[in-house]
Amino acid sequence: MNTPSSSKQHVQTAVCIVGNGAIAKTAALAFAQAGQSVTLLGPPPAPAGTGPEASWDVRVYALNHTAYDLLSGLKVWGAMDQQRVATVDAMVVKGDGEQPGHLNFDAYGAHKDALAWIVEDRNLNQALDAALRFAQNVHFVAGRAIALKCDEEGATVQLEDGSALKAALVVGADGAQSWVRGQCDIGLDYKPYGQKGVVANFDTELPHHGAAHQWFTCDRGIVALLPLPGNRVSLVWSAPDMLADQLCSEGAQALADRLAEFAADKLGKLTPVQPELVRAFPLSLIRPHSLVAQRVALIGDAAHVVHPLAGHGMNLGFGDVRDLVRAVGECEEHRSIGDERVLARYARARKEEVLLMQATTDGLQRLFGANLEPVRAVRNFGLNLLDKLPVVKRKLMSHALGRH
Repeated sequence: MNTPSSSKQHVQTAVCIVGNGAIAKTAALAFAQAGQSVTLLGPPPAPAGTGPEASWDVRVYALNHTAYDLLSGLKVWGAMDQQRVATVDAMVVKGDGEQPGHLNFDAYGAHKDALAWIVEDRNLNQALDAALRFAQNVHFVAGRAIALKCDEEGATVQLEDGSALKAALVVGADGAQSWVRGQCDIGLDYKPYGQKGVVANFDTELPHHGAAHQWFTCDRGIVALLPLPGNRVSLVWSAPDMLADQLCSEGAQALADRLAEFAADKLGKLTPVQPELVRAFPLSLIRPHSLVAQRVALIGDAAHVVHPLAGHGMNLGFGDVRDLVRAVGECEEHRSIGDERVLARYARARKEEVLLMQATTDGLQRLFGANLEPVRAVRNFGLNLLDKLPVVKRKLMSHALGRH
């Protein structure tokens, strides 16, 4: 691994990745292990973190089989602290109203060992950092990008200190407000949901048995409790802005009292793991008009942001990494890895899955956000009907599992 320097640099690699999150780090590892030289614009890997006694991270991800297979292949999955990874064996969805609909999924019905795995952001990033510390062909550069120039010869990222990062391909993995995307003048559709995702962790009086629970409450948003190791759950409450602000200001104990309405019969009394930790982040739909530009590919939140009700935002990012590395790996010898034909293959490979997840999450958010009794009756009927159609349920589960 090359360590970053504070002096002006002129670096030439095959791939330049802009970003510092889990998707950027995964892409750097994947390209490096595929034999490509990589520049990662961001700080070097963080030092080894604390052990299992550390506090529980309120930001968690429900990773599907796409993520599991990719991270396992990169030797990252096994490097995570497995005592802090929880298996999701079942998913229970409940509608609203006097006769709420029900929809149940389970790993047995899907013929899999798990529906998903709940992983803390910190646990995932620590494992990625550990792998990057020993990665070959990865060069780390710290600094602020100020210009991106792309032409038929290649791409150059200019930094504030005068450094120049040259590459055949630039990967924008720099989040929802992507600087790379903005430099390429890629238009986008932006839709704020008027909601925030409120997150916190709770100990439970009763065992959760590996089940994730989700309640569609219409005027109060969508409440999800995800299993963590032991008798512990992680909350993701997609609440209207005013309610979200109130939930955060009231604190974790008041939040636990509110959740008793939904979870008391399933999980018993909820006790905040860290009473001071209730966080919230705004929810929106961001749909760029293209995933690629000249010498540029977008991945992760730079490429798409969806509502978290399905829990697959991060999984889409891992799918991006998989398909982009595959497209580059299949590049003909006479082409550059940043050739427009190579990038077009990546865009085509991602089109169906991304559009399906965008349409599904946005459609469900609108459907369950309608506070009209006829609509409520129809959606509860739909949940009950779907629960009785095993073929359709298996098809839905196959998409959620991420296997192709």
